[in-house]
Amino acid sequence: MSLAFTVEATCGAARTGRVTTARGTFATPCFMPVGTRGAVRTLSSADLEALGAEVVLGNTYHLMLRPGADVVAAFGGLHGFADWHGHVLTDSGGYQIFSLGPKVDDEGATFVSTYDGSTHHLSPERAVEVQVALGSDIQMVLDVCPPLPSPPDVVRSAVERTALWAERARKAFLAHGRDDLNQFGIVQGGVDLDLRAESARRTVAVGFEGYAVGGLSVGEERSQTMPALEAAVAELPADRPRYFMGLGDPLGIVDAVARGVDMFDCVLPTRLARHGTLLTSEGRINLRNARFATDPRPLDPACGCPVCARWSRGYLRHLLTTAEPTAPRLLTLHNVAWTFALVERIRAAIAAGTLDELRAEVAAVWGRDGAGRAPDGPGPGDGG
Repeated sequence: MSLAFTVEATCGAARTGRVTTARGTFATPCFMPVGTRGAVRTLSSADLEALGAEVVLGNTYHLMLRPGADVVAAFGGLHGFADWHGHVLTDSGGYQIFSLGPKVDDEGATFVSTYDGSTHHLSPERAVEVQVALGSDIQMVLDVCPPLPSPPDVVRSAVERTALWAERARKAFLAHGRDDLNQFGIVQGGVDLDLRAESARRTVAVGFEGYAVGGLSVGEERSQTMPALEAAVAELPADRPRYFMGLGDPLGIVDAVARGVDMFDCVLPTRLARHGTLLTSEGRINLRNARFATDPRPLDPACGCPVCARWSRGYLRHLLTTAEPTAPRLLTLHNVAWTFALVERIRAAIAAGTLDELRAEVAAVWGRDGAGRAPDGPGPGDGG
C-alpha cells in the first residue's frame, strides 16, 4: 500500500496520528474543507495554505461535467489546475447523483446534468477513471447512499450494490497501477446496526487503503447516528484511517473522534459563512442581527484567526448587509479557521487524556443537536 497510517496518541477509542502518502503527510484528526468545483467557495489556494489546510475535498460529479476530467488532467490534475500543493480527496459523485433521482442498476447510475440537461452514465469503473484523471491522492469508490429514513429493503439493496461496486472499483483502480494514488472503500447500512457491521466487514474484505462511513448525517436522528457509526468502526482495521463523510458540526466532530474517526468533511462552515452565520466559542451567531451593527468586538474574542484579529462585528455586518463580495470571503476564512482550531484542541485533548472534558465543554455550547444557536435566534439551515 502506498498509504501509511501511524497512531501517535490515544484517549479511549480516540486517536491522533499521521497519514503518509506519496505526496507527503497530514495530521489526524483532520477536517477537510469542501472544494466542490476545484475551489473552496470564496477562497483561493493561497488562503487555504495560510489557514493551514492539509487536505481539500473535490467533487467528481461536478468536475467531470465542468470543466471535464480531461481538461483538469491537461493541467496536471487538480493540484496543477488549482495550484494546490496539499492533499486532495475526491468523492465519487454518488451522493450528488443519487440526490437527482437517477436510473440505477447493477451497472451504475444514469443521470441528467444539472448544467445543461445532458445524460451521463457513471459506473464504478468510470468513477475510478475520472478520479485518476483528476489526480486525487485519495479517491472514493462509487457507492449507493440511500436517504434516511428509508425502508429496510432499500437499505439492504444499497448495502448489496455498494459491496458489488466496491469489488469492481478496486479491480479498476489496481489496473491503473498508480502507486501514488489511494482508494477508500465506503460502508453503508443506514441506521441498522447489523447491516452497518456487515457492510463494514464486506468492505474490509475487498481491501482498501482506508475506509469511510457514508450514509449518515443525511436526515436521521442524532441518537441514531453514533450507534450506527460505532457498529461500523468496530469492524474497521485499526491500522487504516477512518473517514466520516459529511460531518462538520462541532459536537458531532468531537463525538465521532471519540469513537475512533480520523477524517471528516462538511460544507457547514463555508455554507453558513456565506449566509452570515458564524461559528464562535459562544455558539452560532447570525451577523445579520441588528444588534451587531455597532458592535466593536471581533466575531469571536477567543479566536486567533486573521479576521478576528483585525475587523469588528459591526464592520463585517455592514459588508454582509450591503452585499459586498468581501463579506463571504472574510466570514468563510473565520469559520474554516475556527473549525481547524477546534480540531487542534481535539488533538491536544487526546494527547493530554482530557477529551471527555473538552466534549463536555463543547456540548455545553452546541447542545445535543449540535446546533449551537446563540440567543439572537437561529441561523439559516445547513442546506442554504
